Amino acid sequence: MPLALLALAIGAFGIGTTEFVIMGLLPEVAQDFGVSIPTAGYSVTGYALGVVLGAPLMTALGTRVSRKRMLMLLMGLFIAGNLLSALAPVFGVMLIGRVVASLAHGAFFGIGSVVAADLVAPDKKAGAIAMMFTGLTVANVVGVPLGTFVGQAAGWRVTFGIVAALGVVGLLGVARLVPEMPKPEGVRLRHELAAFKNVQVLLAMAMTVLGFGGVFAAITYIAPMMIHVAGFADGSVTWLLVLFGLGMVGGNLIGGKYADRALMPMLYVSLGALAVVLALFTLTAHDKILAAVTIALIGALGFATVPPLQKRVLDQAHGAPTLASAVNIGAFNLGNALSAWLGGLVIAAGLGYTAPNWVGAALAAAALVLAFLSAALDRRAARTGAVVAGSVPADQHGALIP
Repeated sequence: MPLALLALAIGAFGIGTTEFVIMGLLPEVAQDFGVSIPTAGYSVTGYALGVVLGAPLMTALGTRVSRKRMLMLLMGLFIAGNLLSALAPVFGVMLIGRVVASLAHGAFFGIGSVVAADLVAPDKKAGAIAMMFTGLTVANVVGVPLGTFVGQAAGWRVTFGIVAALGVVGLLGVARLVPEMPKPEGVRLRHELAAFKNVQVLLAMAMTVLGFGGVFAAITYIAPMMIHVAGFADGSVTWLLVLFGLGMVGGNLIGGKYADRALMPMLYVSLGALAVVLALFTLTAHDKILAAVTIALIGALGFATVPPLQKRVLDQAHGAPTLASAVNIGAFNLGNALSAWLGGLVIAAGLGYTAPNWVGAALAAAALVLAFLSAALDRRAARTGAVVAGSVPADQHGALIP
């Protein structure tokens, strides 16, 4: 494993921790600033929106900068945002810090995916992407529970200070270990934008929104579901989320391994199984043991889709993958926001705390349909010898053909 992948994973660990740890610290943040819990929740919403907007914006701004230098600038932005949050005198400043940190999120994972894929042989690209994303998944097993514990014991500001320090480690790792990898000659922002004319790129992003949305339709409301339906104590929710995180780690690595061998079959299996498990969760949520097992499976199946979907975008974007890769990271967060909203609607309609599981199953099933459609377009293009409409021509080395 190239050591550069370790540096990318460390950066991903810090980003994953700061994204999710706030959910466990909302009461402390609300009390410190004298605001309500729903108001404090804007720090979650603001971060998610910042990722969606920041992914294309920051990547576009970095089109004339080498990928290594851009990764370093993004980690610097991440550090600054977390320090601003940690030192914020009022909630508004803390929220600004969250948004500043979030601007680095999508572009870091998007550019990092391209760099990770370029560091290894063609038949190991999805595995390399998965290795970088391991930092994000491990953050949910280690960083988030530990950060929540520290924040509750010593104050939430200490947690954000530690996260900023993790960013410094990630920055130094990128500076030291990631090789200089300038963008291919001739690739400009207009070339990057041209990738979005490719139907296959758009289909992959739609699969990302729907498939990952299926996961968070259920997980967003895991606390009330497990407390009021399964009968767990309030304090057990943290450990259930650790189980979810462990599932994420395993699924991410498995998805990366098998996506290099058979990418589309891996998507069929993971999305299909995810839809079934989410539907069954409406039943297993009533039993503690079955609920715990199901939560781990949702994490595993959900993150088994991440490396193949990210690699699918890179493959279909051909010689201009950077912006498309970053926007696909934003698509994950768009899926989170969409599914949380839909899940809230069905609960508000009086359908119960397990109703979001049906929403998740429907979203995952829709993503599976799109996967079959995408494969059908591939087969048709292979039969006709044509390139799917709108794709960017590339030579055998991945460089753009003028």
